Amino acid sequence: MGFRDRVSTVLPTLIASGMGGAVRRLVPLKRRPRVTVVIPCYNYGRYLGPCVASALDGQDGVDVDVIIIDDKSTDDSLATAREIADERNNVRVYAHPYNLGGIATYNDGLTLADGDYVVLLSADDLLTPGSLSRAAMVMEMAPNVGLVYGTSRVFHDQLPLSRPGHGHWIHWPGRDWLRIRCQSGYNVVASPEVMMRTKLLRKIGLYRADLPHAGDFEMWLRAATVTDVGFLIGADQAFYRQHDTNMHKTTFQGGTHQGVLVDLKQRWLAFEAALGTGEHASVLHSQLLTTARATIARHAIQYSSYAYARGSLDFPFPAYEELALRARPDIGKTYGGRGLAWRKRLGMARGLPLHPLWAPSALALRITEVLRRVRRFGAGV
Repeated sequence: MGFRDRVSTVLPTLIASGMGGAVRRLVPLKRRPRVTVVIPCYNYGRYLGPCVASALDGQDGVDVDVIIIDDKSTDDSLATAREIADERNNVRVYAHPYNLGGIATYNDGLTLADGDYVVLLSADDLLTPGSLSRAAMVMEMAPNVGLVYGTSRVFHDQLPLSRPGHGHWIHWPGRDWLRIRCQSGYNVVASPEVMMRTKLLRKIGLYRADLPHAGDFEMWLRAATVTDVGFLIGADQAFYRQHDTNMHKTTFQGGTHQGVLVDLKQRWLAFEAALGTGEHASVLHSQLLTTARATIARHAIQYSSYAYARGSLDFPFPAYEELALRARPDIGKTYGGRGLAWRKRLGMARGLPLHPLWAPSALALRITEVLRRVRRFGAGV
């Protein structure tokens, strides 16, 4: 291992070794596995051409077929998709007779996937060069890994340069990956950067219609109950496009207090669905679910406490506190619950950007967030 490789894996190795993961080196593919890329599309005809090209071009070492599912678009999406299919023999197009929504469109496409591995790619996102072969390398060398991801680079109009990584990945046992998710409470996988084994998808089932905002998160949690997880160190696997019509902005009020509340509720429901029902409701998963509930309650209290420290009069305090109590009825007896009660008694500071008494705890929360992001991008957790 060269000096650059050693440096690039120091932080991931330290994180992984302390949390149950193991750093491994990628091994070149010995065969050409087939990957199905499913592209759901609704009124994204302007993005469809580059999206399909990113899945088919620059993906050496694997055989790729693309399935485009048009959800009764009202723009030129279907015509564009058919033009692409006429030009490329490894592209199939299916059109819904009625608009069925995102979840149904995802599931229809995934049902048709017949490659060794499958990737779900929104029509407004892109895969990075070599991403499919990198993920396939992990799958081929580790049969007990059923889900592989890296990072996704956010962009608006101009594509950033993608990082291919330095040929290393982290093998996370499913139970450890689940434990870390329950302790953190956050989803660390956007979606376009994920590859799954098609056999695993058939085993665990498709997206849940009752989780429109956290369906991806619940899928990853459900997968980790029966398989191990791989993370490609330092590798950008996809480009995630941000624009004014992103669903998380238009439907789920992303970036607002209400949007954060919706996200908290949906993450909680994702934990409940993946760990608390059916065949997945084991003793271990019951313990993990208790941890996840406490984590969601802690997050709700932290958001409320931070809003008090900042003097945010428009913050929906009752809704956040109600969520915390539902997730953990004894939240008032915890350190965070007592801290929020103390803040309420003293009241907000008027005319100040931050209450001076709460500055240390607000700073500690910010530092925690920074460290969480470092861990996410360094080791995928």
